[in-house]
Amino acid sequence: MRVLIIGASGQMGSDLCRVYQDREIIPLNHRDIEITDINSVRTALVAHRPQLVINTAAYIRVDDCESEKDKAFAVNALGAGNVATVCREIDARLAHLSTDYVFGGETPAAGIPFTEFDTPVPLNIYGRSKLAGEQMVSHLCHKYYIIRTSGLFGTAGASGKGGNFIETILNLCRIKKELNVVDDQVFSPTYSLDLAENIRRLLDTEYYGIFHITNSGSCSWYEFSRAITGFTGTNITINPVHSDQYPQKARRPGYSVLENYHLQLAGIDKLRSWQAALKDYLFKKGHISQEGV
Repeated sequence: MRVLIIGASGQMGSDLCRVYQDREIIPLNHRDIEITDINSVRTALVAHRPQLVINTAAYIRVDDCESEKDKAFAVNALGAGNVATVCREIDARLAHLSTDYVFGGETPAAGIPFTEFDTPVPLNIYGRSKLAGEQMVSHLCHKYYIIRTSGLFGTAGASGKGGNFIETILNLCRIKKELNVVDDQVFSPTYSLDLAENIRRLLDTEYYGIFHITNSGSCSWYEFSRAITGFTGTNITINPVHSDQYPQKARRPGYSVLENYHLQLAGIDKLRSWQAALKDYLFKKGHISQEGV
């Protein structure tokens, strides 16, 4: 199978290339394809004729999306639609990466994760643009997988964000004695390598539709920070604070935990806990010894 990966050098794309290394991979980056230009998309996909396209490209700077609405929708919605259109033209299957931020504006029952059958109500421009992208994919491509995930971290780091939350916390620990981290935003941290491996399991099927894929369990950013410093033995005080004490341009969901319900219906096992995934990440990055895993 010929697999074309858009955004191949990014955090998610790097791990997808790793798990598909036994297949014929076509790794494309921004210099190779401009997803906001359908002619660029058509030229690239027609030239390579992949059987499967995985689109990881997105504008992910959540706060910047508030002031750069046109760019957010151009990349996350129009770009997704362009890829979907050409995939239909060449009869390729499409896997499109989305986000838990399509949720958050609802009034959910406390502590009940969102399934694929819940209606998304985004809180911010990033979430709205990603939801619009999902809708474009589902309307324009007949063989698609929309994959929502949450709190992604990977060894390559997110190029659009300049790293990831784990490395940011560890870097801050080197220069500060105390940190304030929000404790009223609950999500499911997800290791990009675990996500990539389970995306491959899913894409080996023809169970098309929307899928949530996250590591098991949930926590707040404060609890995630405590786990990072706890596993690495970092001595620092971390204070829990509410979101209103840490103002940002874009509102974040207070609760965006995803239940991998459709994945279970497809017969694919639950992913390991986010704690186990975090330990694995910290070991691979050299932050802890093998004995700590």
